[in-house]
Amino acid sequence: MRRADRLFEIIQILRRKKQATRAADLAARLEVSERTIYRDISDMVSRGVPIDGAPGVGYILRPGFDLPPLMFNENEIEALLLGARIVQSWADPELAAAAAGAMDKVAAVSPAALQRQLSLVRLWVPTDHARETITIDQTALRHAMRDQRKIRFTYHDLDGRTSERVARPLIMAFYGPVWLLAAWCELRNGFRVFRVDRMSDFVPLETRFEAEPGKTAEDFLKQDAKGKRAASRTLRPAVVI
Repeated sequence: MRRADRLFEIIQILRRKKQATRAADLAARLEVSERTIYRDISDMVSRGVPIDGAPGVGYILRPGFDLPPLMFNENEIEALLLGARIVQSWADPELAAAAAGAMDKVAAVSPAALQRQLSLVRLWVPTDHARETITIDQTALRHAMRDQRKIRFTYHDLDGRTSERVARPLIMAFYGPVWLLAAWCELRNGFRVFRVDRMSDFVPLETRFEAEPGKTAEDFLKQDAKGKRAASRTLRPAVVI
């Protein structure tokens, strides 16, 4: 790794951390010696990069520091492209358009070599895949979740029973070929996971909800007894009603 790339990575790591990061951890991540990290940080501080800390304590980047336009390596470019194409293929139209727009912005501020890399088709996501049909406005559902608005809908469960629900939408998860919604259900007074393709008569309500202990997304993810189940396993189809 070039030194310029290493300095950039140090700043990126510190930007993502809210607590002090030890030089030993930076050295292990970047596969260099701790002495190299100390020297790099000292050089950046002397050039005005607002890094606080000391050897043996750790380092933290003060808020508000902006970097020049980001540069990506080949793996990061492929990750961005694949992620954007998955969103375009599986998400609602508004989110799909946002993914395309984000990649256009990356391309617009990128040098010619990176633009060529973005234009190459090496990882692709088909659009003619099998998927369960969603009849509700998925964009409106996503907005209600973001705005913390309650929702009302009719639900058709796996046994063919129908019920009217009012719920607090907390998490949407894609578990191909279906989208799942984790919510606090007011009818059952507890967490439930709904298949979005089994929802109908969907209406976002004007009523907003606040984060209440025991009813939040974080509480949902910690609901099993040991609190060690990862989100992707918590939202497995077995728990869908």
